[in-house]
Amino acid sequence: MARDTSDTTPLTTREELIAWFSAGEKPRERFAIGTEHEKIPFYTEDHAPVPYEGERGIRALLENLGRETGWEPILDAGNIIGLAGQEGGAISIEPGGQFELSGAPLPDVHATVAELDAHLTAVKRAAQPLGIGFLDLGMSPKWTREATPLMPKSRYRIMRNYMPKVGKLGLDMMLRTATVQVNVDFASEADMVRKMRVSLALQPIATALFANSPFTDGRPNGFLSRRSEIWRDTDADRTGMLAFAFDEGFGYEAYVDWLLDVPMYFVKRGETYHDVAGASFRDLMEGRLAALPGERATVSDWANHASTVFPEVRLKRFLEMRGADVGGPAMIAAQSAFWVGLLYDEAALGAAWDLVRGWSACERESIRAAVPRIGLNASIGGRSLGAIAAEALAIARSGLQARARRDGTGRDEAIYLQPLEAIVAAGRSQAEERLAAYEGPWEKSVEPAFTACIF
Repeated sequence: MARDTSDTTPLTTREELIAWFSAGEKPRERFAIGTEHEKIPFYTEDHAPVPYEGERGIRALLENLGRETGWEPILDAGNIIGLAGQEGGAISIEPGGQFELSGAPLPDVHATVAELDAHLTAVKRAAQPLGIGFLDLGMSPKWTREATPLMPKSRYRIMRNYMPKVGKLGLDMMLRTATVQVNVDFASEADMVRKMRVSLALQPIATALFANSPFTDGRPNGFLSRRSEIWRDTDADRTGMLAFAFDEGFGYEAYVDWLLDVPMYFVKRGETYHDVAGASFRDLMEGRLAALPGERATVSDWANHASTVFPEVRLKRFLEMRGADVGGPAMIAAQSAFWVGLLYDEAALGAAWDLVRGWSACERESIRAAVPRIGLNASIGGRSLGAIAAEALAIARSGLQARARRDGTGRDEAIYLQPLEAIVAAGRSQAEERLAAYEGPWEKSVEPAFTACIF
């Protein structure tokens, strides 16, 4: 999850909330790519989870990585909970110890791959002396929720208390899942709307392509993307496919009104997180918040509140693609390439909209519900998701070729789509490959995942 914003400028009107989003608009020549991924740490000698404290814990890992990279520590109540880089990147820890890189805004997928390579090299150097490895699965395959360590991050304590009140699986989401996200820019409100609609409609296709969380509690869980299914019973107020984004007239204003209706988690003042879970941001704007009477909203409060909603595509001052399980480095690069190819070339964006524009809200919800269990075998409009994924990949390839961003050997960004094209050609996701291994050479044990499914 993102580092909290610090801006005490007061907010008093709904128009200011809308303007906060519109301030994210960029000219096309300044479009960048931000890639975030989480990875689940474990001890290599016994496959146990890694606690925060101790000589070989997450704190020690962050301290080692800080020395390795020169990045500055991020503290919460005296605990190091992340690292801040000089170019906009950051390291953070998720509630169950998942180790996250929030990448800097970069000009192309080649730069994203270079950033990822440098990060993984530094992390391995920091982790190896501690006997720590990292899974490339979208959900921890072995440990129960109760066995998963808790990280000492103040906002997470508030969320852990609130989550069971609004869904059955929110704690699993927090503690046991791992994702990869791609953040993309928009040039105008109209451009945001087009990208929001295309990416929302295609998010289940991405979920199917990147499905990689088939194990829970030491055995198959009946899903290809259990991580994706968990989000369906986390908190209905702040998750989902945002059907209203397809309504006529959708834009910043409609998103702001939805966000205002989502209950808050916290208000941060200084270094203190005040638990206001369930309260209204409207009340904070008017100084009527029961837990903090007289306190009024700031830009920080709005930015932080915007980071506590979790739809399949999230609007901040950019758009976040949120539907994919994490995979290894090639799959992380493929996620960036897929969305950049679809969304950053005008012809590709138009073709992608033509692909999905006829789908109804009911059909979009139907595939969102089916994909976690059956992946590319789901269907919409009489077509399999496998066939639609092949078409989407062809559009993405054309978009990347049109961008013509080349590496030092003259290759364009389309090279990074190859793992996804192989999945579509074989009709088998990573999850299905790993389930086959479980039934075969793994001899119905998830222990081999700790050597076969690692960064």
